[in-house]
Amino acid sequence: MCHRSDEPIYITKNGYGDMVIMGMEVYENTMRQLAVYRDIEVSERQIETGHVRDARIALTEMRKKHGL
Repeated sequence: MCHRSDEPIYITKNGYGDMVIMGMEVYENTMRQLAVYRDIEVSERQIETGHVRDARIALTEMRKKHGL
């Protein structure tokens, strides 16, 4: 059942949530998505605190650094 479903399967005990079971593919996709959300959150905090750089300047510096 876990392998056929693209969603987690919720197991209850006495009417309350107890466990979640999911296939590895669903788990890995969920973890990748969570990592993207974390990266977005970090980026938003950096923007709010002013930790930003002009993209053109940053790319120029990177090209010089790596000889591109």
